[in-house]
Amino acid sequence: MAQDDSGPQSASAMPLELLRTPPPKERSDAARNRAAVLDAAARLFAERGVEAVTMDQVATAAGVGKGTLFRRFGDKAGLAAALLDARERVLQQAILEGPPPLGPGAPNAKRAVAFVDAYLDHLLEHVALVRMSETAAPGARYRIGAYRFWHRHLAILLDGTPDPEHASHAVLAALAAEHVAAILPDVGEKRLRAGVRRLVASVAAAPPCQEDPS
Repeated sequence: MAQDDSGPQSASAMPLELLRTPPPKERSDAARNRAAVLDAAARLFAERGVEAVTMDQVATAAGVGKGTLFRRFGDKAGLAAALLDARERVLQQAILEGPPPLGPGAPNAKRAVAFVDAYLDHLLEHVALVRMSETAAPGARYRIGAYRFWHRHLAILLDGTPDPEHASHAVLAALAAEHVAAILPDVGEKRLRAGVRRLVASVAAAPPCQEDPS
């Protein structure tokens, strides 16, 4: 989940394939350490909750030094982002090459609804991790490489609507982890999912914007 301070707008015209989260490239010993850390973190987070786990505990469980852990992942938000990478790559692959309606071959409006459904599946399973990665610093969510992918995908699907770029941000705002975590106890998953579906369907159905005569 690489970050780039240029923000999501810098990717507005980039082909979607180029925004796919790349797998890490590393030496075999580094890959083993990474796998041990991520396995330990996933286990501890599942057992105790993300907020209750410390980086020291992860290092001990993984059998690596604290210095190695901090150099590699920076902080717990970086660790959360690394845990999410593989899961995000699966969703990105399904969007690019999977069967319709999530993958190519269905009408854009149906693909947009399928995307928010699939993203909600991902988010609700990992909401604490996503929330941590998105709120680590002001604006962190919008510098995450995966956000640029989701935004570009929606903008392509919403092409022909009044403002696809803005509309895509608006739909993704409804899928922000902090927002979802805050309202989920009140509205429940069924209402949440139905509401986001209605939102993206209404945006996709909006007629093209007429040119302002002024």
